[in-house]
Amino acid sequence: MKELNCDTVFTIPIGKGIPVLESVVVTWIIMGVVTLLSIILVRNLKVENVSRKQLALESFVSFLQDFFEGILGKDGKRYVPYLMTVALYIGIANLIGLLGFKSPTKDMNVTAALAIMSIVLIEYAGIHKKGAKKWVKSFAEPMPIIAPINVLEVFIRPVSLCMRLFGNVLGAFVVMELLKLILPVLLPIPFSFYFDIFDGLIQAYVFVFLTSLFIKEAIE
Repeated sequence: MKELNCDTVFTIPIGKGIPVLESVVVTWIIMGVVTLLSIILVRNLKVENVSRKQLALESFVSFLQDFFEGILGKDGKRYVPYLMTVALYIGIANLIGLLGFKSPTKDMNVTAALAIMSIVLIEYAGIHKKGAKKWVKSFAEPMPIIAPINVLEVFIRPVSLCMRLFGNVLGAFVVMELLKLILPVLLPIPFSFYFDIFDGLIQAYVFVFLTSLFIKEAIE
């Protein structure tokens, strides 16, 4: 429980004071590192005689673009940058614990914020595609009697996204801590490859995959 509690790193002296939690500071670090790498990796890009670094970068970006565009189709291309950004953030946030930092996704505030941003984008996509009137009418489809269920689904989706990400990260952390108690020297190493690395990347994939499916449903 001590490990899961988010400590206040410092307080911004505004009014009664605004506490800045460790998960926020680690998120700032991730943002700074990703921004710096973006600046470094896109310098001196060429059309001909490209370097291996550029080829690797273009292949990675193209893979993500093709993946999301394959789900969303042409009408959803405008939402791909957001999905790519969230995938990178969650992936790095889940792996950063290997470097000694506390993963931000262990904080439910972080997973809730990601889920709220996603559901806002999902509903915006529906309004942008259908218009406000048709978007409102869509809650009464295929029959008006199920409108309350469709409205409730708007609130269930972010809760599902939030708790799925938080619960899986928490579960992996608890399992690893138990393994360290049983045999702290050798036993945790092979399991760490799964729970700390593979599972962390899988959770990033699941979050953005579900978000993209919800966007596709909204714009159909």
